[in-house]
Amino acid sequence: MAAAKTTRVSPTAYATGYFWYRHGLSHAALATPQGRRIDGVFRAFAGATRKLSGFSLDALMLARHKGIDARLREAIDRGKVAQVIEIAAGLSPRGWSFTQRYGRRLRYLETDLPAMAATKRALLERAGSLSDRHRVVELDALADHGPDSLEAIAATLDPKLGTAIVTEGLMNYLDPPSARAVWQRIAATLARFPHGVYLSDVYFQERARHPAVLAFGALLSVFVKGRMYIHFDTPADVPRVMKAAGFARARAIKCESIAPAREYAKIRGGDAVRVLEAWT
Repeated sequence: MAAAKTTRVSPTAYATGYFWYRHGLSHAALATPQGRRIDGVFRAFAGATRKLSGFSLDALMLARHKGIDARLREAIDRGKVAQVIEIAAGLSPRGWSFTQRYGRRLRYLETDLPAMAATKRALLERAGSLSDRHRVVELDALADHGPDSLEAIAATLDPKLGTAIVTEGLMNYLDPPSARAVWQRIAATLARFPHGVYLSDVYFQERARHPAVLAFGALLSVFVKGRMYIHFDTPADVPRVMKAAGFARARAIKCESIAPAREYAKIRGGDAVRVLEAWT
């Protein structure tokens, strides 16, 4: 990731942090004043979008978040996963909520670029959430080697325990060659563990042409000062692309088939996202 982006926290990180809190999913420590202000802009935009088109951006975000959470819980409950690395965690509540739920059964590493990692660490320290089982560390998802690489971060985990890697709201910021390289790093990393699963949100060109989706992508592009990318044409492309990256099997799961996400997947907008699940 560009060095310039390591010196500041993205406005979208603050906004989504407050979004999760507003919907009762997060700790108050992650609801920042900056997030409240930016979330107000997103709320106005989302409200206008739904009024004009019927497309709910809230439903999209809640479907993806709850869908990923549900698949991660299932992997943990089945005994397949005891360690999690969340890449570009931002102000997501997932590390806090999962360590609250599983306690000593789970080790959770939240990762991000330096400015965001430092901000998240300070907020969670204030909340008393961090421990030897729940840490926030710096990671550059585009680095092949070095102390901030995925390779180095994964080396701090127990190689005998099943491990999950999660990305939410990240991959569409990456151009296709960078996305493929990240998936290859994730697959190679997870292959070191007895069980390895990668979970993410995924979108498709066949659905991304809706004017509301295009408008939302344009707004995000302004905030992050870069393009947004869709990496798959249809769900049928997911197994082929992910197997080429090094995964043994992969699928795009409809959120309507995931119980906690179902109510949002039934709303226009929530049906535009699926959960990508890939195993090594």
